[in-house]
Amino acid sequence: MFEPLLPLDEALALLRAALPEKGLPRLGADRDDPALDRSAMDGAALRHADGMAPRRILGTLFAGDDPAVFRVGPGEAVRIMTGAALPSGADAVVPVEDLRIEGGQLFLSRPPEPGEAVRPQGSQARSGDELLPEGAPFNAARLGLAAQVGHRIELPPRIQVGIASTGNELGKDPLPYQIRDSNGPMLTALAYRLGADALALPSLADDPETLRQRLSNLGGIQILLTSGGVSMGDKDHLPGVLKELGARILFHKIRLKPGKPMLVAILGDCVILGLPGNPQSAYLNALLFLPVVLARLEGTPERNPWRRGQLVEAVKNPGERPLLQPCTLEGDRMFPLRSKGSGDLITLAKADVCAWIPEGGMEAGETRYIEVV
Repeated sequence: MFEPLLPLDEALALLRAALPEKGLPRLGADRDDPALDRSAMDGAALRHADGMAPRRILGTLFAGDDPAVFRVGPGEAVRIMTGAALPSGADAVVPVEDLRIEGGQLFLSRPPEPGEAVRPQGSQARSGDELLPEGAPFNAARLGLAAQVGHRIELPPRIQVGIASTGNELGKDPLPYQIRDSNGPMLTALAYRLGADALALPSLADDPETLRQRLSNLGGIQILLTSGGVSMGDKDHLPGVLKELGARILFHKIRLKPGKPMLVAILGDCVILGLPGNPQSAYLNALLFLPVVLARLEGTPERNPWRRGQLVEAVKNPGERPLLQPCTLEGDRMFPLRSKGSGDLITLAKADVCAWIPEGGMEAGETRYIEVV
């Protein structure tokens, strides 16, 4: 009796659960934010209670200047730039477009409002406030916030992804019974596009001992993408060799077309994505699974790759597996391409997206899709 195939969502959930989440330390405000009342605009800092009366200009404050050099009294003002701290005595900032200067005096075109164009001390956070809980995923804004409160957090290093095709049929100048390696360059480019440090490795021969030696010495590679060697053929040795080496097999075979033989394992500190050998299968499984692994290892938010669009015509899909159908995209309208199966790299290269077609096929209508990057 055949074991039921693992649905894609369950396979992704297993992968996430196997990889610990990384995140930032707790971030708390080390002082009030802003630390002093600050100007929100270029203009003049003054007392609103003096109304429309002309003001004598005491000087100018720029962002970063010590405001203690001025004290604004009745009938006085200080020219001030955005981000500068307000001098004592001032409680409003009138923007430059509502001011004019004549004879060394400042004239207003309208009466000021109390607190106008002022960012009050502590209006964004008070000293000791929690700004982010421990474990928040890394992103650029959060790194900036960490710097703002005095935490030095290094950029996470690029994850090193090794890419190795498998198969004795690969050749640089192929004989008629051989093929060139297209999966290796394709997957290397995909890993690079996804932000990884992509490393093209020599292809792997269909030989158990060679596989054992190569997999036993992965160096600093954190993710290994292989293509081929995971199906049911006599030379598909990768699953057996991984088990011999003590790898933790998360799953092998998923309910997806193309891409059924997909294997995911953890060997030491390396996550191995054993992709099927046909190019559509290899590409689409890498597109679905690699971003999840990268996000977990980097401690960055995982992005939802799925979008919604309109399939303009019916697509047949016999069998019991959902299909990823190559399509061109115009606006939100998807036009199915006539694919010749999972080995058809030509059609995949012409596609903009791959539409999700449920088991049994679907008529024209709305469905989700994933972008071909």
